[in-house]
Amino acid sequence: MPAAQSSSSGDSLVSHAQSFVSENKKAVAVGVTVAVIAAGATGYYLYTTKPRTRGDSSAEKGKSDTDSGKGGVGGEKKKRKHKSKVGEKDGPILEERTPKPPAPEENKVTEAKEEDVPKFTQAEIEALSKEDRLSTANSLKTKGNTAYSARNFVRAVEYYTQAIEISPSPEAVYFSNRAACYVNFSPPQYELVVQDCDEALKRDAKYIKALNRRATALEALGRLHESLRDFTAATIFDKFQNDATSASLERVLKKVAQREAQETMAKREPRLPSFAFIHAYLAAFRPRPLPELPAARTQGDQTLVHAHQALEAQDYAHAFTLANESIEQGISESWDVGKAQAFTLRGTFKFLIGKSQDAKADFEAALALVPTFIPAWVKIASVHMELGDTDATFRAFEEAIKHAPNDADTYYHRGQVNFIMQQFKEAEGDYIKSSQLDPNFVFSHIQLAVAQYKTDQVGAAMATFRKTMKMFPHKSEPLNYYGELLLDQQRFTDAVEKFDRAIEIERKKKPINVLPMVNKALALFQWNNDILAAEALLKEALKIDPECDSALATLAQLTLQQSNLEEAIVLFGRHAELARTEAELEQALTFKYATQAQLQFIKDFPDMASQLSMLARSMQGVA
Repeated sequence: MPAAQSSSSGDSLVSHAQSFVSENKKAVAVGVTVAVIAAGATGYYLYTTKPRTRGDSSAEKGKSDTDSGKGGVGGEKKKRKHKSKVGEKDGPILEERTPKPPAPEENKVTEAKEEDVPKFTQAEIEALSKEDRLSTANSLKTKGNTAYSARNFVRAVEYYTQAIEISPSPEAVYFSNRAACYVNFSPPQYELVVQDCDEALKRDAKYIKALNRRATALEALGRLHESLRDFTAATIFDKFQNDATSASLERVLKKVAQREAQETMAKREPRLPSFAFIHAYLAAFRPRPLPELPAARTQGDQTLVHAHQALEAQDYAHAFTLANESIEQGISESWDVGKAQAFTLRGTFKFLIGKSQDAKADFEAALALVPTFIPAWVKIASVHMELGDTDATFRAFEEAIKHAPNDADTYYHRGQVNFIMQQFKEAEGDYIKSSQLDPNFVFSHIQLAVAQYKTDQVGAAMATFRKTMKMFPHKSEPLNYYGELLLDQQRFTDAVEKFDRAIEIERKKKPINVLPMVNKALALFQWNNDILAAEALLKEALKIDPECDSALATLAQLTLQQSNLEEAIVLFGRHAELARTEAELEQALTFKYATQAQLQFIKDFPDMASQLSMLARSMQGVA
């Protein structure tokens, strides 16, 4: 996340949603996401401080347990904690995902061994009594388990197949055990695994091992949504006690969201984010006047003037178009600073639509024209941060300071980067320097207070906030962020009072910044679980600003909290449509698909709805 974005809590609530999945793997599948969000304060400043890391969790390897053919919450026996042996009577181990390479003879059945596997004709089978057929089938299954234990998977398949053929009513375990053999074939026969697990689950829909095996095979076949469905069911039936299954659920959920996000971004036309997002980003930069125009003006020069006028009028889409047109029309050859201004303005909007590399090229073009152009240095630092190159980020700040050691913006935005990297003392120093150079920029004071809070200087932070509110009595931001800090301390009455004052200030403006409404909604929910009041505030915020992603994300979470899954899915889908980057889209889709999987589970197992609700309540606040 670029440093400049943190000048407002515009994406603070979205950040909560984005970090929830990785930090609360179990709760996401049972609809308790909002409980975790509400458990802490709501501000970007207070909580979005973890260095970004990317990595896939892999399923825990080597877990073993035997097939019993039983599963389901309330219907299965309590799980044993020890590892079951492969040779136990009920069948092969659960985890076959990465078997040892079989020795050549393991997948071969010699003539002598084939003679050991009895072959029954249909007439011979029909001649047996039902009791004899059941007894013979069970004996064949036991021999199949023994062959599996010896890693002779082909022979084990033959035993299980004979058991299926001779049994008057083949048990689910026969099919599941044969599926386990197919997993261990070289190469694995995943289509056959799915077919056998289908048969097992027809006989026992809550058979956890069959669900896990089919999910694994479906994942390998690229049928990720079906795999997610099965891993979700298995995880819920296991009451989230099986770490390997939970990890598999997380892995497949991530794959589904990543694939969909990549495909969507490849087809999506670039577009500007919400008004609130753009306004928050631009508010992080001190306004700078347009450089003096040359005496002889070109059409491009005049268009650049109009672009800045549109920017001041907060007509952001028009400002973007005009900035691009000014460059295409041509700016005066002698007016390098004007060209640098045009490239920087266009680069700013390219950055906002998520085209970071194109934005970087525009900022570099501006600096090639005017190496001392500080706005381009500061904004290219944001691009480097977005791209994950922190070394280049700090080099850009160093260049800016070398050219203009007393530019307050440089120190403020370097402070933002230090803050995001959890280097709070360094951030504090940058904010102090920025506010000394320009005491009239409200966000330097706000961020200084939050940096102090993050370093446990609670008294100093509160004092800085009180001072800032006095310095800027007509601004809502100090009240809003002070309210977040108070909310973190669970001083609910004081927090809501600050949010109310911030809302009152915003209602006198056009356009209105709805973020204090979002914060108050979360405060009311956290304070006394007043979902109705919270929803009313969020819906009002969305009526004012339909593209406020934080309001939309929070409303989706509250809807999910009330188990209104279908509406939550719609809201998460709308939130995904507003995502600016692939990473943001992936996180929004993660919530959407996790909720869809939960809804599918309830449709598939309606008898489990009440138990799932109880499980969700019991897991409130579980991390």
